[in-house]
Amino acid sequence: MTITPDTLAASIKSALATSETAALSGFEAAERLAALNLNTARSLFEDGIAAVRALTAAKTPNDLVALQTALVQPAAEKAMTYFRSSYEIVAQGVEEAIKPFEAQYAELNKAVAEALEKAAKSAPVGSEVAVAAVQSAIAAANSAYDNLNKATRKVVAITEANVAATAKAAAQAVTPPTAKKTA
Repeated sequence: MTITPDTLAASIKSALATSETAALSGFEAAERLAALNLNTARSLFEDGIAAVRALTAAKTPNDLVALQTALVQPAAEKAMTYFRSSYEIVAQGVEEAIKPFEAQYAELNKAVAEALEKAAKSAPVGSEVAVAAVQSAIAAANSAYDNLNKATRKVVAITEANVAATAKAAAQAVTPPTAKKTA
C-alpha cells in the first residue's frame, strides 16, 4: 500500500474530525452535568431554607419529629435522582465520545483488509503462509476487540442495574414506617 500526500492528508482530516466530534460530545456532557449540578444546588438551597422555616415554626417536640420524618424521604429521593441523573449523563457522554472512534476503527479495519487482499494477490509465490499469518493476526485482534467491547457493554449494563437497585433500596430504607393509631 502506497501512502501519498493525499491519502495522508485525508487520514489526518478524518482523525481530526473524529477527535473533534468526540471532544464536542464531551463538552456537551460536561455542560449537561454542570447544569444538573447548578439546578441541584439551587434546589438544595431552596429546600434548606424551607426546612429551616418549617423547623422554626414547629411548636412541640412531636412537631419536630414529624417534620424531620417528613423531610428525610424527599431528600433521599432527590439525592438518588441526582446520582442517577449524573450517572446517566456520564454514561451517555462516554457512549457518544466512543461512537466516532468505533466508526473510524471499522473504516480502518476495512482499509487494512482491502490492502491485505491486494497485497495477497500481488505477493510472490510462496508468501501465502505469511499473508495467512497476517490475516489470522488481524482476525484475532478484531475478535479480541469485539470481545472487549461486548464485555464492557455488559459491565455497563450490570452497573446500570446495580445503580437502579441501589436507588430503589435506598428509597425504601428511608421510607418512614406508617404509624399505627391506638384506640
